[in-house]
Amino acid sequence: MEQLRLKYQQRPWTETLKLVYFCMDNPLRKPVGNAPEGLLLSCMEKIERTLNAKSMFSVMNTLELLSRQKGLTVHVSPSGTACYITSMMFYVEIQLEKDGDVMDVKLAHLEEAPVVCDDLVQLLRMKNYDAFGKILEDLSNMYQIPGNSEMKAKGYLALQALEKDLYSMSLLNRTQDLNRVTEVLNGKVGHLVPRTGGTPMNIEFYISPYQVLEAELNNGSQVCGTKTVVTVEGTDMLHKLPVSPLIVDPQDGENNSPAFLQLTDELSMDLPAFFVLKFHQPVPMSSSSIEEIQRLTGIQISGLKQAPLYELIVQSTLKEKCSEDLSTNKSCFFVSLPDCPKHCYFINKGSEKSDLAGVLVSKVPFSHPKCVPGIIEILRHQMAYNTLISSCVSEKHINEDDSELLYFEVVPHKNTSFSVFFLHPVKENLACVVIDVITSREVQCHLHLNPRDPTLNSSDDFIARAVKRCMSVPVVMRTVFRNAAKVKADSEIQDMDTEQQPESQSEHTTDSNSLKESLSGAGQQDWVLTEKPNNTDSTEENLSTAKL
Repeated sequence: MEQLRLKYQQRPWTETLKLVYFCMDNPLRKPVGNAPEGLLLSCMEKIERTLNAKSMFSVMNTLELLSRQKGLTVHVSPSGTACYITSMMFYVEIQLEKDGDVMDVKLAHLEEAPVVCDDLVQLLRMKNYDAFGKILEDLSNMYQIPGNSEMKAKGYLALQALEKDLYSMSLLNRTQDLNRVTEVLNGKVGHLVPRTGGTPMNIEFYISPYQVLEAELNNGSQVCGTKTVVTVEGTDMLHKLPVSPLIVDPQDGENNSPAFLQLTDELSMDLPAFFVLKFHQPVPMSSSSIEEIQRLTGIQISGLKQAPLYELIVQSTLKEKCSEDLSTNKSCFFVSLPDCPKHCYFINKGSEKSDLAGVLVSKVPFSHPKCVPGIIEILRHQMAYNTLISSCVSEKHINEDDSELLYFEVVPHKNTSFSVFFLHPVKENLACVVIDVITSREVQCHLHLNPRDPTLNSSDDFIARAVKRCMSVPVVMRTVFRNAAKVKADSEIQDMDTEQQPESQSEHTTDSNSLKESLSGAGQQDWVLTEKPNNTDSTEENLSTAKL
């Protein structure tokens, strides 16, 4: 430090300041030599990130540190009230007040005029630097295309063309009073939100009916389904991408589908990139679904590792519900529902053979906008299936009380069908419900009983409607058991009316108690005490969301 002081004591402070900024903008191109230095840098970064920005100086320092971590260049205006975060293809301008409050944030892409970004303004005013850093990272990734700046600019033009075509498709057959949930589940490209400022275009394509019910019960809450982000990524291979919108008229095609122009040299370009639908969290998908997507797009999805599909669904659900370690191997879960005995689900994870195998998918590549509706339908189908399986998964692996249990086993079949085995409520035989998810909007169910066992008063059509209404296996099984309990209660009442001697009633009670002990937590008394409709014949029609 003494040598530095002597060297620069004759020079003005402004020159020294410039040198310091130059060194900060151009760090040494070598890895940290030893552990203590790396630890020191890490600690300094943590201190900077956790510092409560209360002044313009501290806000500026935080923005500079964050930008450099993302590989971007930072410049400060001569007045010190503006910060410019720049790359070769875009820049972000941040205007600050003297006290550090954010006045304005503008984003400008190559050869485009700056645009005010309200989303970035809100993030910086809330001091949400993690989310702001994620947007900077997304902006940089948009231009991670091999080649010079002209090639990167072509990639951005292709993304703009795709976004315009997708937006045109989202307006197809759209009415002013269209419900958002209906658009998510049935829209050609789901519920599409265009790119604004630093936030990329995203598509919401599936919502569980149970999520919708929760939103209805909690007034003011916003239901949020599964989303995917639309962007472009660089590759090692060339793909022909449109650099201009291809839709002529959304209503000109067959079956209410848009008509696309042919890809010509004027409308397209061979680029080392492709479009991608990117997920916030990896989605478990069956191998057959992946093959279907690859046939549709003509692009292989690389880097996929096969595993039993049910194991992937269980792990993904546990991570979402309780941040469970992905190495967990649990397959027994306890599910609590109001007004019924607790359910215990054994999930048979199947094997790694091709028809039961799955993969975790983080992104789906494609090269033409016409592929998106087909991809969305495949994703919806898979999410509907995943929702049913994940409804049997809970964070409870141990039964914490001694209450009676109803036992179920979930067994996978080929494609998107599975069976739920359980003990018949009256007899000691197994019963089975086979659920086949045909599409995200069509489900077929078949109840299989021993021919000598009493009916459960639930037709195949009734169970299918119940599944589509809630997409929850435990809720559907509770409904099936309630219907069976009502029939059993009615038959017991009729038997009591026909019996004249008190001894017969005593014998019936004894038989009921012995049956209760023989079944694995069947909870017969709870079933008899459930609500009983005035008209038993209308049980199958009495299917409302509130009842479920």
